[in-house]
Order: sequence, then C-alpha cells, then structure tokens
Amino acid sequence: MSMFRTTQKGTVTDAMARTAAATTAAEAKSSTAVKDEDPFREGDAIVYAAHGVGRVDRIGVDEIAGTKLEMIQISFPGNQMTLRIPLSKARKSGLRKIVSREIVDKAMAIIKGKPHVSRGMWARRAVAYQEKINSGDLVQIAEVLRDLRRNVDSLDGSFSERKLFEAAQERFVAEVAVLEGKEPTEVLENLTEVMKAA
Repeated sequence: MSMFRTTQKGTVTDAMARTAAATTAAEAKSSTAVKDEDPFREGDAIVYAAHGVGRVDRIGVDEIAGTKLEMIQISFPGNQMTLRIPLSKARKSGLRKIVSREIVDKAMAIIKGKPHVSRGMWARRAVAYQEKINSGDLVQIAEVLRDLRRNVDSLDGSFSERKLFEAAQERFVAEVAVLEGKEPTEVLENLTEVMKAA
C-alpha cells in the first residue's frame, strides 16, 4: 500500500517517489566533483531563508524510497520545527552559515540610513518587504527595518506594517545574537537604540 494519498489532480506513487529520490542521488553524485569549500557540520548555527536561524542536528545517510541520500537535519527552536533535506540541495534551497561581522556592519549602516519612501500601493510594497524578509539576506532585512521604522512607533503605522517590521526585526536579532554570542534581548536593545538615533 502506498504511503502517499491520491488527490483529484493526480496520484503520487511509490515509483514517482523512487524516481525523485534517484534523481536527487544522481545530482548529488554529479556534484561531488565540486566540493563545498565551507561545508556544514553538526552543531553549526545556520540560517535557512524561509525559517530563520537553526542548528544542524545531524548529517548522515538515510534511505528514502530505496535510495541512499546524504541528508542534513536542522532544528529551529524558535518555531519548534525540524527540517530534513538532501545535503546536495542544501545551499540551493537557501541554507547558509551565519553571516560575518562585515555583513552585520554593512546591515547596521543601512539601518542608520535615511528611509526610502515609496508612494506605491501598500499591497505591492508589503509583498516586496515580505520577499526581502524571506530571502534570509541580512542586508535586505536591514532595508525593511530602515524603511518601516518610521511608522512603527507612530500612529501612522498600520497593523501589517508593524507585523512586517517585527518579522524583520526578529530575523535580524536572532542571527546577530548567534554571531556575537549574546542574548537576543541585548541585541534587540542595541538595535532599538540605533534605530531611535537614526
């Protein structure tokens, strides 16, 4: 009996799952010639674009649909989630190590800058801000903080602006806290002071 459900749009079969696993395994073998110069290791703090900061729990070979694949398992304590993906697709799926001090300094300079005021429709701007947050790129997240900070503490800011600002702030603080080895509350206090002074 197949472990996949049938939907009206189509059926996912064991054969399809085996084919997908075999394709991933073949891609992994073909990419072994290009070695990762900075490989992930168990215990590493990492950033996954869609979910933020996590930790590598395990790297090992698992059998999926009859095919052996090297998998990486990451836990995200903030949202109590665990993710497992093929190691060969880790970087392509937006997984990266914590940024360098140089990138944080660049992001802080952006936050201190003058907000970019756009007169376009809020719905479009909100989508663009969300895409920047989901990119996992600390510099783009800093741009969201810079542009939305003006309305967050005033009566001009909407609920959706506040939610986007808070999401960007949470991502930024979580990564910088790991880099600097500080508590997130301390990083948040420093960030708030920088934004108020800007």
